[in-house]
Amino acid sequence: MFAIILAVLSAMLFAGAAPAGKAMLATLPPFQLAGLFYLGAALGVAPLIIKSAAAKEPWSFSAKTFKRLSVALIFGGVLAPVFLLLGLKAASASSVSMWLTLEAVFTALIARLVFREHLGRIGWISVFMATGAAVLLCVQEGTSGLLAGCLSALACLCWGIDNNSTAIIDGISPARITFLKGLAAGSTNFILGLIFEPHILSVPSVAQALLVGALAYGLSLTLYITAAQQLGATRSQMIFASAPFFGVIFSAVFLKEALMPMQIVAGGVMGLAIYLLMNDQHAHHHEHEEMEHIHMHSHDDGHHNHTHPGQPVTLRHSHWHQHESLSHSHPHWPDLHHRHNH
Repeated sequence: MFAIILAVLSAMLFAGAAPAGKAMLATLPPFQLAGLFYLGAALGVAPLIIKSAAAKEPWSFSAKTFKRLSVALIFGGVLAPVFLLLGLKAASASSVSMWLTLEAVFTALIARLVFREHLGRIGWISVFMATGAAVLLCVQEGTSGLLAGCLSALACLCWGIDNNSTAIIDGISPARITFLKGLAAGSTNFILGLIFEPHILSVPSVAQALLVGALAYGLSLTLYITAAQQLGATRSQMIFASAPFFGVIFSAVFLKEALMPMQIVAGGVMGLAIYLLMNDQHAHHHEHEEMEHIHMHSHDDGHHNHTHPGQPVTLRHSHWHQHESLSHSHPHWPDLHHRHNH
């Protein structure tokens, strides 16, 4: 339940990115705005980085972690936000927000076909329902919606690759993943923007973009990664897929965009899809190999048997720890400890 709450909070924070980005495109071009959003994300988690440095958390990580992080940086940090902002220039912020439900679909397909993450019959039904919800919105927007829909779909595909790579990174903390992604993606997009786009920067617009980035990208991404490590890429993303519905509400309230009947219908379909997927658990006998990594955990889940004198077993915390080999059976989702084949 804790991971689900984190995913919902992450979705609510990210939901503000589309309407805020739509408004800011009037004063900032796409590449520069994307860069400032991600630089804001890095600034937003900087206090957590300083805290972890004080705790002497190691910065070094394995070649496998570096590879996964690089994939996440390129697809999720550089390409996806640019496609998203280009889509926002071609359609309303509320519809683009709803098209972002396709991120959950691409995440689920990549998780199953590439990373072999388990997805049952109910899970596949929910994926097709989410696709149907996105199609309803494309029909509503007409011809202009086709271009915006394709650009949004490209952004979602890139984020789907990013989500699956990020969900299996366990060599560094979520805050450091967010910091590195924000720094690399922000610098790349911002430099490209300065080279190929007009210079219309102003102190107020830069400050606003950094603030939105700190909340909608920095804090949101850190919460999402923490949830994904416990729920798996598909399930965490399906909860995160509620972000477009918050985005529609924010667009109606702050941008005065009309709330259309088709958006309400699509929202209902997507909500049901999320509910179905969260009930798609399975149980079987499986084995855990010896390993060591860092992520948020408690000591009442049957997998973390190390102790901290004076702390309750239900206390959630994060630190580098080791696991001994283990063999058992219980209902589970494909989190960091359950990435086995079926």
